Amino acid sequence: MCGRFTLRASSEQVADLFSLEQMPPLAPRYNIAPTQPVLAIRESYAGNGREATFLNWGLIPFWAKDPSIGSRMINARAETAAEKPSFRAAFKYRRCIIPADGFYEWQKVDGGKQPQLIGLKGGGVLGFAGLWEHWEQEGSAIESCTILTTEPNDLLAPIHNRMPVILHPEDYDEWLSRDIQKADPLLHLMRSFPGELMAYQPVSTLVNNPRNEDPACAVPLV
Repeated sequence: MCGRFTLRASSEQVADLFSLEQMPPLAPRYNIAPTQPVLAIRESYAGNGREATFLNWGLIPFWAKDPSIGSRMINARAETAAEKPSFRAAFKYRRCIIPADGFYEWQKVDGGKQPQLIGLKGGGVLGFAGLWEHWEQEGSAIESCTILTTEPNDLLAPIHNRMPVILHPEDYDEWLSRDIQKADPLLHLMRSFPGELMAYQPVSTLVNNPRNEDPACAVPLV
């Protein structure tokens, strides 16, 4: 599962990594939670490369009668997303990348759960594999997204039984390509990111409350 993450990078850093000509302004985010707007990268329908936009976190299938279903669709299992009615159309036609520079998981310890902030060793921006969808009803339109998850690598297996699908930069074009509309050519991307490239550190339980949007959420405990 991936239920909380950070994006503290600047607009310039994100634009450079994802080869974007235009970027909306970004404020540092320390505790991004489901149902909130998240930055996403997708192919532009104008046919002029990639675009950055904000999508509601929690995918609302285009056929849904009630948009509240999105709060239960924050993650999709990479192993089955291409077949599930809620995600299969998006997997074929509407893939995206969700930038993050860390994500939180809660490790069971004596007396409770310890939040851990996980990211690249040495820092940097990650690209989560995501799906997006356009929902419209009675003149109301919402664009939303979900994050794909897979089996954890050896580093993260003691913390949680799932982790987000993290794409390598050289795979961004393939994942976003509208020319690929079948699952099979993309399955090799649905792998665990190498644990030797990652690290994690315990952080404050402030992050437990999604209302806490504060730098202190992401400060490692001494």
